[in-house]
Order: sequence, then structure tokens, then C-alpha cells
Amino acid sequence: MKEPSHDNPKSVIVSGGSGFIGKPLCRALMAGGYRVTVLTRGASRPLSADPEGALPEYVTWDGHSGAGWGHLADGAHALVNLAGEGIAEGRWTPERKSRILQSRVHAGQAMLAAVAQAAVKPRVFIQGSGVGYYGDTGDEAVDESSPPGSGFLTDVCLEWEASTRAVEDLGVRWVVLRMGLVMGRGGGVLQKMLTPFRLFVGGPLGEGNQGIPWIHMEDAVRAIVFLLENEAAAGPYNLTAPEAVSNLDFCRYLGRAMSRPCGLAVPAAALRLAMGELADELLLSGCRAFPKRLVELGFEFRHPRLAEALKELMA
Repeated sequence: MKEPSHDNPKSVIVSGGSGFIGKPLCRALMAGGYRVTVLTRGASRPLSADPEGALPEYVTWDGHSGAGWGHLADGAHALVNLAGEGIAEGRWTPERKSRILQSRVHAGQAMLAAVAQAAVKPRVFIQGSGVGYYGDTGDEAVDESSPPGSGFLTDVCLEWEASTRAVEDLGVRWVVLRMGLVMGRGGGVLQKMLTPFRLFVGGPLGEGNQGIPWIHMEDAVRAIVFLLENEAAAGPYNLTAPEAVSNLDFCRYLGRAMSRPCGLAVPAAALRLAMGELADELLLSGCRAFPKRLVELGFEFRHPRLAEALKELMA
């Protein structure tokens, strides 16, 4: 696809653009010549800059309607939906589970409605999701053709994806990002794992056999832009590295990158006592999701191996 002109940039609207993945994605899009608008629960503010470079425009939205921003979808090149309450921020009480699900479904429905009302439809809609779609797959490798699993995370992914699928009926190319654990600096799951290793008490969770579907932040952002720009991309794509590792392998690699030992395992019973249902679905279960369709489309990973990726992130 031809690169957008900086004199007449293509417009991309991003929900969740203030998040761990959204921020570097917006910077990458702006560096590529796109005009980026972030939908935010905070105050609106115009294009600006900070020491790391240009910042996108921020437009206030309520997370469940097109009020105040829906007109921006008319003539936009792309919409990217990454909005949703954090999954791993605490125990899954009934109220929290409802917020996790509804924050995603309502955001998707609002963006779908904006597309439906647009006189000039966007070219592409990028929809967030996760490898939780597949459930606990044990040692079995899965790809985008594999069926959904079961459990709360699977239900969330199914409803999240379904919230915007109807854009296809409006003639808009629809791409789903089934993301693994994104490894980057300053946040995300990797940040949570560093403290116990710094204190020499890091170790695997439970038996440590569960698969860890990971991807380096740089590759995650590059893959999203790649799918946004590639006219042949449509449907679900696993955003995971091509190397499958177990939780135990991950801990060993992280320990080596930090010059720390991979110590004793955290007992499954202790995790269940502390985290409840979250422990079984997010910490003790696993998935070995392979990025088959992304590789077939010609995407080239810069960080395909975990050992090297962690060394780079720890440098």
C-alpha cells in the first residue's frame, strides 16, 4: 500500500490509545504519516508533543456512544478498537467481571454505530481481542482456525469480537487481533514479573507447564500497522511470537536476562487462594497460539526468540 502523505495524512481513530499498547501504536502511526485521534475518558486536547515526539489529538468520549466524536468516523481511513478495562488488575468479583466485559462490548458497539452512520465508510476496522479466545489448550498448539475454548476469558473474547463484526456487512475490512502477552518496558505483564526476580524469589507458577503466548512490543505494534495497511488482511490474526515456551522456560529465560535464579514454584493452591478464578484462567492455564496467518501474509518478526527478546528489553 502507498504510504500516506504527510501533507494530507490519513485519519486513524483509536480507542484505548492511552494504554500500554495504544501509546506506542499511536506514535508508530504518526511516524508513518497518519493523523491519529485518541478517544479518551479524560479531557480533549489538540495535537502536542513531549520529549519522545509528537502526541495525537485526544477527543473525549463516554465509552458507549458516538456522542462528541462519532462524526470523525466519516471519511476516516481506519478505526482501531483496543478499549477495555484491565483483566489482570485484581480478583474477578462479579462486579469486576461485568466491567471487564461491558467496557469492551459497549466500546465496540459505539464504534460500530459510528461506522454505520458514516457517509464515507472507513477502509478498515482493527478489533482487539486475545488468545484467551482459545481457552486452556494445554500442550496443544493452536492457530486461527482452532475453535474457541471455554471459560470467562473465552466468553469475553467472543463477545468483544462480535461487537464489531457487522462492519463487514457495511463493506469495511475487519481485522481481529488475538493478542498474546505483550512484552514491553514500563508496564504490562513483564513489569509485574520483574519485582519477585529482583528480590531473588521469582519462579514458575504452579507446575510451570502452561504455555506462554508472548510477543515483543515492537513486533506487536509493527504487526498492527502491517495488518492495517495490508489490503489482503481480514479476519483473526494471532499476535504472538512464533516460538512456543512454557511458563517454566519463560522464568528461566527471564532469570538469565536479569542475572537472577529461577527459584521455587509458586504453589497453585496459594495462587487460587490469593486470586480466585483469575488464577485458574490467567496464571495456571496456558495457550500455545501460533501466528500462522500473520506468517503466511509475509510478516517478519524482529524478535522471534524469547531469550533474545528479554535480553533486549532488560538492556
